[in-house]
Amino acid sequence: MSAILEIRNLRKRYADGTLALKDVSLRVHRGEFVAVIGPSGAGKSTLLRCINRLVEPSGGSIIVNGVDAVKASGRQIRRLRREVGMIFQQFNLVERVTVLRNVLHGRLGYRNPIAGALGLFSRQEIEEAKNILRRLGLHEQMYKRADELSGGQQQRVGIARALSQKPLIILADEPIASLDPATSETIMQILSAICREDGITCLVNLHQVDVAKRYADRIIGIRQGTVVFDGPPEALDDKAVGKVYGP
Repeated sequence: MSAILEIRNLRKRYADGTLALKDVSLRVHRGEFVAVIGPSGAGKSTLLRCINRLVEPSGGSIIVNGVDAVKASGRQIRRLRREVGMIFQQFNLVERVTVLRNVLHGRLGYRNPIAGALGLFSRQEIEEAKNILRRLGLHEQMYKRADELSGGQQQRVGIARALSQKPLIILADEPIASLDPATSETIMQILSAICREDGITCLVNLHQVDVAKRYADRIIGIRQGTVVFDGPPEALDDKAVGKVYGP
């Protein structure tokens, strides 16, 4: 099975001296649904944000679909951000515009700057965005403002926006952290089902070990910027959990 993402000796040191990632190396194969777990401050968010260059790595390589994101040119980074969709904990929607318009924002990487600034999208793009919203059960909300929706609905819009990019990889940074348990379950079911149906590779940061074990093909445990566990859910026993979260 070919690797769509390969990380080699990735390091990130912030300006205040914090070493967030210490020589992280891993390979992710096409179509894998990977959960990244670890305590707060372990480096999970930094890892995901380095992959799509929202955070600048301090060293190492991040090979995404054959291109080293660390050495990528401006044009290559724009392509990378089209191929890698991002789902955020706090949704990152434009609250005052419609649900449909928020989903169409996932197409901005394909538009020239002027068309993007003016919000000009093709008829095909609009129809595809509507179809994604129907698929996610949001067809009745598509013309509502984003801030009129519940938290779970807003996160579904976030998923829809990522899907509108037609990504090879989706990075989900704590997508259920601000949701109640029932809504969290719904979001994980939707994200897992869509990625599997569409063959999209997914890395999702989670605090909940039980959720990771239910949905992931593979779990990566990070502690103090280092990978301390990498294996299937059934291998994440109490000893392994202790290695990730222990004192």
